[in-house]
Amino acid sequence: MSCNMYSVALAGNPNVGKSTIFNSLTGMHQHTGNWSGKTVDMAKGTFTYKDSVFEIIDLPGTYSLFYSSKEEQIARDLICFNEYDCMVIVADAVCLERNLNLVLQILEFSGNSLLCINLMDEAAKKGIEIDLAKLSDILGITVIGTSARNKEGLDELKKNLLFLCENNSVNRSGTDISEKKKKLDGLSTDIAADTILEKSSRIYNECVTLIHNDYDHTDRKLDRLFTSKITGYPIMLLMLLGIFWITIVGANYPSALLSEMFDSLKVPLTDLFVRLGVSDTVKGIFIDGIYTTLTWVVSVMLPPMAIFFPLFSLLEDSGYLPRVAFNLDKYFKKACAHGKQSITMCMGFGCNACGVTGCRIIDSPRERLIAIITNTFVPCNGRFPGLIALITIFFAGAGTETGSTFKAALILCLLILFGISITLAVSKILSKTILKGIPSSFVLELPPYRKPQFIQVIIRSILDRTVFVLGRAVVVAAPAGAVIWLTANVYIDGTSILNICTDFLDPFASLIGLDGVILTAFILGWPANEIVIPIIIMTYMATGTLTDYSSLAELKFLFIDNGWTITTALCTMLFSIVHFPCATTCLTVYKETKSIKWTCAAFIIPTLAGILVCFTANIVLSIAL
Repeated sequence: MSCNMYSVALAGNPNVGKSTIFNSLTGMHQHTGNWSGKTVDMAKGTFTYKDSVFEIIDLPGTYSLFYSSKEEQIARDLICFNEYDCMVIVADAVCLERNLNLVLQILEFSGNSLLCINLMDEAAKKGIEIDLAKLSDILGITVIGTSARNKEGLDELKKNLLFLCENNSVNRSGTDISEKKKKLDGLSTDIAADTILEKSSRIYNECVTLIHNDYDHTDRKLDRLFTSKITGYPIMLLMLLGIFWITIVGANYPSALLSEMFDSLKVPLTDLFVRLGVSDTVKGIFIDGIYTTLTWVVSVMLPPMAIFFPLFSLLEDSGYLPRVAFNLDKYFKKACAHGKQSITMCMGFGCNACGVTGCRIIDSPRERLIAIITNTFVPCNGRFPGLIALITIFFAGAGTETGSTFKAALILCLLILFGISITLAVSKILSKTILKGIPSSFVLELPPYRKPQFIQVIIRSILDRTVFVLGRAVVVAAPAGAVIWLTANVYIDGTSILNICTDFLDPFASLIGLDGVILTAFILGWPANEIVIPIIIMTYMATGTLTDYSSLAELKFLFIDNGWTITTALCTMLFSIVHFPCATTCLTVYKETKSIKWTCAAFIIPTLAGILVCFTANIVLSIAL
């Protein structure tokens, strides 16, 4: 039996639920965001309805066909100069008047369109009534109301899509491009723009009834709380503190269980290698090197990511995250950087590679490079375990469990604020030197506050973020494990390569408050930040393999016996915050910039900044103490 094939494009403003409709129709799990320009790349998917196959294309969100950013230009070109069997224009029921501006523009170019008014459930809660039938008569196209998050109205959407595609009378050979450009030029005049805005307002007033004129009262009240100069910043810091505290407390037990499980598997694996007659060198590389490194990365990295990413996604899904960008925008403006850099910085808390990828939302190439180069100053999940261990050992004290973890979370927040300060300082320096320029303007929409979809958010964040990031870390950590084992077990004149490296680096490391072992651990930990502390332990204990520790008290004694002081601990934490990006992030930087030059800059600039910070801290503490 043959199937009909149809192409359908989803167009609309940002934050109207296009990606949610796309995911619901196709079953694909593309991440949905709450800020302008999130869908930078065009996403495609298919679904089948009554023996017909529909290819859905999720176009980048745009406010107008007259673009002011790269993603809006992509959307404009795809809307105006591509032919589809049907164009689905998605609008927000709560912000319909503004959305109608784009709807009227698109209707000038798309002859077979359908208007899908999404978020009807939110409109109903706010007392907004929309006469869909009257709106359909005025626009001359089919209008459907949906609540995609609740799967409501999607069946009707499919039914109407099939009807429109089967009865499409549009000439698929295409209209002359020059004629479309002339029409677009005509729409771009001030007179035409004013006419469209006036028409949008008139249509809205005819079709929409507001039961409560102050329907957005709650949102504005919350905005006065979350974006106020007085309360906005303390709330932002408290939320950050809360997320870190929950992550620290929640990750301890699953990390310990995973570590025990992997350790129990190590014995039968070793026995298997012995029975197979594998040499000690090969066994050491695979068991003590690759397996031990991989299992350490998984047991240390997976639990905090599985907690942090869902919490971060809940803030995003609730509509709070754009308020963070709004609060921080003026500081990035003073640094001659882009306000959206604050969003990419937040993404870096989970993984710097994800933060670098997120820099695509910044249209200016200059400001995008600044955001990419400085993203590593935000500590990722891979650096949290080492930071937390050192904070707990040397600064948080040995009080009650709750008191200790809260103090650790507070100190971690202070370190992160320091990282943010370094981000702004380096952004300012870059914008005044090798990346000169004036900061560009941008539109940051503050979407309505919404009740997060807890189950969907958790599943999405685990699949799309946690598993994805962990997979990349594992791929990079595997060869690193082999290299680490070889450096610790290959000897030259009775001294291991690892010890030769630590002795060579010790004089320089002492200048920045570290020692040769710590600096070597950071270098060998380049593939994955999670293994820096284990390498330090392995080198001090001369075990030849990554070593766990049974308690923080034992680890403190080990460090002190090897010459650690408060200065050493603080400089190690500062260098962990301000140093070169990991291998996965460097690879991502190259993929995003397609430039060896800027990839090297993204590695060298944070490294120099870290050396300067630690050198200064070492001098100051030496005088003070």
